Amino acid sequence: MKTVSVIMVALSVGLLVGCTKPQQDHLDGYVETEPVRLASSVAGRLLSLNADLGQSLKAGDIAFHLDTDNEKLSVAEAQARIRQAEAQARDLQSGKRPVELGVYEANVRAAAAALRASETELRRQQDMHTQGFVSASTIDVLKARRDADAAQLEQMKAQLASAQLAGRDQTREAAVAAVDVAKEQQAQRNWLLEQKTVLAPVSGSVEQVYYRPGEWVSAGSPVLSLLGPQAMKIRFYIPEPLMAKLPQGQAVKVRCDGCAKPLDATVTYVAREAEFTPPVIYNKENRVRLVFMAEAKPVAAQAKNLRPGQPVEVVLP
Repeated sequence: MKTVSVIMVALSVGLLVGCTKPQQDHLDGYVETEPVRLASSVAGRLLSLNADLGQSLKAGDIAFHLDTDNEKLSVAEAQARIRQAEAQARDLQSGKRPVELGVYEANVRAAAAALRASETELRRQQDMHTQGFVSASTIDVLKARRDADAAQLEQMKAQLASAQLAGRDQTREAAVAAVDVAKEQQAQRNWLLEQKTVLAPVSGSVEQVYYRPGEWVSAGSPVLSLLGPQAMKIRFYIPEPLMAKLPQGQAVKVRCDGCAKPLDATVTYVAREAEFTPPVIYNKENRVRLVFMAEAKPVAAQAKNLRPGQPVEVVLP
């Protein structure tokens, strides 16, 4: 009986050893993407798309155009306002026109002639007063007229000098500021016009097209999305016992179907909080264990053949 018991124990140990699975050398994951959605900051009707689904764009290529009729009219209006403001500033810098100055000069000459006439009449009447033919009151009236004509001449000279001057400093500064305002308005209108042409910020293939030519696009609404190698990332889940092996910044290898050799990647994110293993992970044994969601970024040059949702294996260090 003792011999039979020993044999049974040996058989049980053998069966347990035979049923034990070899330790897994990888963690299962899948490919996720972060596409770049191209939108305009202003609204407009979509005129043209330069790439459709599956087609490629290089960084700096024109992705799409919106209509620009209203913006072009606004730019033309802003240019006209600049010309108007500059003309007003020049006018204040130069003073009155020659024809207007001629009027002031003629007024000065007329006032000077009137003063000469009144002075001549005063001298003549003073001689008559000396001889006793003119009263003193008459002389006083002639002196008052002479003084009035002299004052009139000074007034005409002052008006001529004022007409020859440019505008007041404050007025000229306001005119220069108006020119600057008009130029800033033109820059703003030019910026709005530029927003109607959207360039591809990165190289990639068109993953989605949300609008077609002829449709109205609201400001900020994506027209298409680009998917490039730099948008690929590997999402996987790290069991708690393996956390120390895969810290953020750890270099890893990634295997995938159709890949000639493992891809190089770097762990870029590890969640701080644990969660239950989601059902998309392929190991039933892990469902009852807590795992930490993580992401790894493959080298862009090696990730060009990856596809969204593609299963991959993150090799354990």
